[in-house]
Amino acid sequence: MELKNTFKYHFILGFIIVVMDVFSSYVTGGYDNFIKHIVPVGILYKVTFYTTFFSVYAINFSIICPKTLGKKHLIYFILGELSLFFIFPAIRYFIEEVIVYSIGGFHNYSEKSRAFWYYIFDNSYYSLKVILFSTFIYLLFIFLRNKNKIYQLELEHQKAELDALKTQLEPHFLFNTLNVFYSELAETQPKTAKGIYKLSELLRYLTYDAQKDFMPVQKEIKFIKDYVYFYEKRFENNLFLHLSITGNLNTKQQIPSLMLIHFVENIFKHGVVNDESFPAVLKIEITDKMLELHTKNKISNVKNYSSKGIGRVNLKKRLQLLFDTNYTFTHTETNNIYTTYLQIPLT
Repeated sequence: MELKNTFKYHFILGFIIVVMDVFSSYVTGGYDNFIKHIVPVGILYKVTFYTTFFSVYAINFSIICPKTLGKKHLIYFILGELSLFFIFPAIRYFIEEVIVYSIGGFHNYSEKSRAFWYYIFDNSYYSLKVILFSTFIYLLFIFLRNKNKIYQLELEHQKAELDALKTQLEPHFLFNTLNVFYSELAETQPKTAKGIYKLSELLRYLTYDAQKDFMPVQKEIKFIKDYVYFYEKRFENNLFLHLSITGNLNTKQQIPSLMLIHFVENIFKHGVVNDESFPAVLKIEITDKMLELHTKNKISNVKNYSSKGIGRVNLKKRLQLLFDTNYTFTHTETNNIYTTYLQIPLT
């Protein structure tokens, strides 16, 4: 559930609050009190009150909560909520005691009641009420949105598992066979045995390890290196790729599984990697909290390349589900040169 598409729910909540307030006036004050509130002056002050109420509601829901709770800044959130105890009476005072008074010539509060601290205190109950309402609704929408994201991730994961199962024809038999070949060639043809071993490791990672949602960065990097290794064997001396991996790796750093392979595949499938004058670039930088990836390559066929947008769309969808807005992914295509940039947090 996107927060920008929740107007109708706010409208329904507002309608319920107003109706319950009118009903409360009837229940607690009886018919006479109810009638008193539907005279023109009573209606006017109800309008000014609810204008104030829903203005503060909007400020808290749309500004304070997203910029504090949404970013886990608890201290700023508390300070923001405290400020609403002054913002609410300030807005109400301006509407009722300035605007309405200048037009109608009458006050809602007596002169003593309009004293600064008394006015703040008298409105504190309503300030607290709107703070609780708006904060609760914000947290409810966040909960529903996260629940939907988890559901979408589960669907994507199940789909990926089904796709993987379609290609897993007796994986144990395959790995055992590769191990036999490796053992037979280890002494006589070590280079070939090394290739078989790397192929076995790559397939094992795809079949078993990568089924998890997150994987250690070290394993993802090893998978990338093994993947590039086979293209080095294929192109021999005609592969021109500048692969750079920098930063301090540790076993605690994790990223979404098979996230980086999308960029490597694009280079080999749609890029030019055999041009010594313009080598492809794959650069990965790792810090304690972030991973950055840069790629740059010539495009082998512009028309064919531009039509391959499904993987990019799926990647953006996955990034949004996993990181919301806490990531950066850009790609540019200029003069037959394709560049990408990815920045994601490490978990």
